[in-house]
Amino acid sequence: MSLYCQFYASIVNAIFIVFFYALRNNAYFCVMEGRLTQLQEFLKESPNDPFLKYALTMEYVKLGEEDQALAGFEDLLSAHEDYVGTYYHFGKFLESKHDQDRAIEIYEKGIQIAQQKRNFHALGELRNAHLAATGLLDEDE
Repeated sequence: MSLYCQFYASIVNAIFIVFFYALRNNAYFCVMEGRLTQLQEFLKESPNDPFLKYALTMEYVKLGEEDQALAGFEDLLSAHEDYVGTYYHFGKFLESKHDQDRAIEIYEKGIQIAQQKRNFHALGELRNAHLAATGLLDEDE
């Protein structure tokens, strides 16, 4: 095969790879957007359902919609303080935004709620996250 043919074949291959990844990522985005729309519709029917609010908030996190995610977490804390699942993921969200102090506060509040609800699985996760956030535990251990 000539050098020209090899060069042409490599360009065609590169274009195919770029097209494939763009198509795959767009399909992923469409699925995520569909899930988001579906959750929003469910919330119209049950506007006070903490699980639906939590699921919608987590979709915003996945989509990188940080303002909506933050608003969702804040709403969960104010309207559904005893929804234990919020605390771990909100703390991790805050850590990813380099708000370590607030994350630690969220973990501490979550630990209290998990103890009150006797949710020992969540309690263990929250304690480990709290220890890691305060530098007392290496998360890889």
